[in-house]
Amino acid sequence: MAASLLLSPPFPNNNGVSQVCLHHMLHSGHLHKSSNFFSVCLPKANCSFKLFMVHARNFDLCCVSRNLASVGSLDGNLAAQQKHFHRFKTSFKQSSDKLDGMKSFERELQELFDEVKRMIMMGNKNDAIDLLQANYEDVKERMDAGIRGIEEAATIDIIALGYMAIGDLKFVGSLLDMLNEVVGSLKDDELLLDSVLVHMGSMYSTLGKFEKSMSAYRRAIGNMENIYGENSVFLITPILGIAKVLTSIGRTSKAVEFYNRAITLLESSKGAESEDLVIPLFGLGYLLLKEGKPTEAETPFLRVLNIYKKLYGENDGRVGVAMCSLAHVKCAVGNANEAISLYRKALEVITSSNYMALDDSIMEKMRIDLAELLHAVGRGKEGRELLEECLMITERYKGKEDPSSATHLINLATSHSRSKNYAEAERLLRTSLQIMEKTVGADDQSITFPMLHLAVTLYHLKRDEEAEQLALEALRIREIAFGNDSLPVAEALDCLVSIQTRLMKDDESLLEQLKRVLSIQEKEFGAESEEVMITLKKIVFYLEKLGRKNDIFPLQKRLSALRLKFKQRMQH
Repeated sequence: MAASLLLSPPFPNNNGVSQVCLHHMLHSGHLHKSSNFFSVCLPKANCSFKLFMVHARNFDLCCVSRNLASVGSLDGNLAAQQKHFHRFKTSFKQSSDKLDGMKSFERELQELFDEVKRMIMMGNKNDAIDLLQANYEDVKERMDAGIRGIEEAATIDIIALGYMAIGDLKFVGSLLDMLNEVVGSLKDDELLLDSVLVHMGSMYSTLGKFEKSMSAYRRAIGNMENIYGENSVFLITPILGIAKVLTSIGRTSKAVEFYNRAITLLESSKGAESEDLVIPLFGLGYLLLKEGKPTEAETPFLRVLNIYKKLYGENDGRVGVAMCSLAHVKCAVGNANEAISLYRKALEVITSSNYMALDDSIMEKMRIDLAELLHAVGRGKEGRELLEECLMITERYKGKEDPSSATHLINLATSHSRSKNYAEAERLLRTSLQIMEKTVGADDQSITFPMLHLAVTLYHLKRDEEAEQLALEALRIREIAFGNDSLPVAEALDCLVSIQTRLMKDDESLLEQLKRVLSIQEKEFGAESEEVMITLKKIVFYLEKLGRKNDIFPLQKRLSALRLKFKQRMQH
């Protein structure tokens, strides 16, 4: 139930000369969405924007002032992507005429990227692609002519970031290959190179190419250490980039080291109570929480809370976000009542301070997490009130037939099912199903989720024939969407077997379906997983019904070994 929440401004420019902004501090997907997102294509508008054709220049300059985009996790939500565009400045001492020349080059790149962002946000995706493609053809022509300098690298970087914002990851991969070729031939003291390397690290990480991401970040760190020293604040961005990559590949101990290094650098340069510490502290806290170390995670979260309280007072929305993080810790260590209290206080502070809109996805996630916790401790009525609030807010801001309301209807139905109020659960699920049929179509795989929920509800209402038809339809859709040997299919099969058992369907047929479920689970979870153990019990049951004693013995032996293993695991 833990969710990674982070709302923090970039570093303030305290010295008036140089600043570094952190652009991708947390693990991918750090703003968890509790509802489905559906793309909306707006009508194409006429493009009146002038193409910025950045031609090759022989700048020998040493002053860079660059506004570049950064790339976080892509979940199809363009608004979330746009949050990560930050400023990256580096200053050197050189002549003013050279400074003006480079600034002009930088302005052209920034104007190009700003226009691409504007087009995307306005829904003019095709115009944005046309603009990027024109600049791509220009830079490719220069490269084909043998011109492969930092200007070409910086231009490809901007184009790649533009395509990343559009969501064309395949072409981003091709652009990165081209960019890597140029960067590989450049000397480490090239201007703008560190900025380009940092973006390469971020984009490679998004594409799941973690080794290449690490390589880009490490080169950036090495260059910066040579220029600024090992204790420079400029190192923070690539250090946190590496921490994110290390987390993604499961090297958590090493990731903790990098988070701590970032924290130490900031403490020495900004002080132990600087707001700039919030980002790495949050990152470290959620990493420790993810690794099952909630006691250790509490310390960085408490530091964040105290920093925000000191800077903004106890009633600021950022304090509420920090409280939510602590609520995750309390929940993880088993202090449910304290966690509930922190969640409620966090929601109250954020709402009263107007720090987020009522329909903000982070606020929504907080309510759902709290509702889930309340259900877990037997306070279902309070949990349902929160889920009803989520539904009401969604209907108010997005309309009653918005796809995201289907999620809240399913959650409410689940709550009513827990309280054995199956009639109300059925009503809510049918409404959810109707909304999804209108928005995604009757054969979309996402519709099988409420469909199976409704099948289970009808099963509890003793309406087995209706339940069977829904389960069969869900199975059909999932087999087409995911393949016959996929986990979603195994889930639908398992549900169908339960329903058909009460319908007194042929035992041999049911046994074969369970064997199919077992095969999928063994492949996906492993032969010694808990899921496999549960399915084995069902198979043994049917073998006993069919009197196939010779087949039972090896399975019972396997079951006994699994039970012993899980018992020992529980003791530890």
